[in-house]
This record gives sequence, structure tokens and C-alpha cells, in this order.
Amino acid sequence: MNLDTVKENMQKVVDVIKVDLGTVRTGRASPALVENVVIHAYSGTQSLKVVELAQITAQDSQTIVITPYDNSIIGEIHKGLMEGNIGLTPIIDGQIIRISIPALTEERRQQLVTLVSQKLEGGKVQIRQVRHEAMAEVKKQLNDKTISEDDMFRLEKDVQKLTDETIAELDLLGKKKEEELMVI
Repeated sequence: MNLDTVKENMQKVVDVIKVDLGTVRTGRASPALVENVVIHAYSGTQSLKVVELAQITAQDSQTIVITPYDNSIIGEIHKGLMEGNIGLTPIIDGQIIRISIPALTEERRQQLVTLVSQKLEGGKVQIRQVRHEAMAEVKKQLNDKTISEDDMFRLEKDVQKLTDETIAELDLLGKKKEEELMVI
């Protein structure tokens, strides 16, 4: 069992949760709200990310501006945003698409805080699964006599320390996101 592999697997979970939390609307304009929307253009499907179809910027705290690299696909981008169920209404304004972000109600903020908590709990479950697999591997190595009992205890302690640190990182991400949600 390799601790670097365990750490890498836990970091992958954190990265997925970061992306997932980025899609939670906070009442502030953020390119992350729309960059993963799938657009049907050029006889295929692509995400709207900056490097693929358009430049996405937050003009101010309430407006996202999407500037397509190719103006001939502005209609496809608009259609993809409408079909993406992101809860926002895009408006074509000449060569760009504008999306106004409405202020969140207190009730909606509480719903989003609950959603963030659910996403974080899912991440923690995945982290614990990585820990469980690592612990099983350590026990297997002990049974195969490739490590000593002292090494087993040391490795288990190291895996648990990694788990605790990673869960603390997730908690910090969640706390920051909740603070963003509660700011009016």
C-alpha cells in the first residue's frame, strides 16, 4: 500500500467536490455556473468552457457575459443554456449572451446550504471509502507477511491522519461556500 496513492485518491474526491460546489449558485455571477453546460455545435457536443466555445466573464456581481469565439453558434449556445436547467435565463445581446443573476431569497439560501451539506457528506463518504480500501490493503499485506504488525499500525495511523486532514479540507470548503450563500 502506498500512502501517496491514498492521498492522490482522496485529493481527486476533493477536486470533484470543488467543481460540484462551484455549480451551486450563490446569487453572485460566476463563470463556474455555466462553464460545464453541454452545447450541441459543430456536429457534436462540447462544454461551454472558456477553451472550447466561448469566453465567460462576470461583468459585475449580478451579470455573466458569454462571448462566443464563433458568432455563428450563438444560437446553439443560447439553446444549450436554456436546456441546461441551470435556473437562469440567457439573453442574446448582439454578439454576446448576457445572464442576469437574481438575488436569492432567504428560503432559497437555506435550500442551497442544505444542498451544499449533502454534497459535502457525499464527498466524506467517498473519502471514507478510500480509507476503507487502504485499510483493507494494509491488513492484506499483514496477512501476506509483507509487513510487520508495527508497520500495520503505523500505516493505519497515517491513513487515518490523511483521512482526517482531507475531511477537514472538505469542511473548510463547505464553510466558505455557506458563507458565500448567506452574504446578501
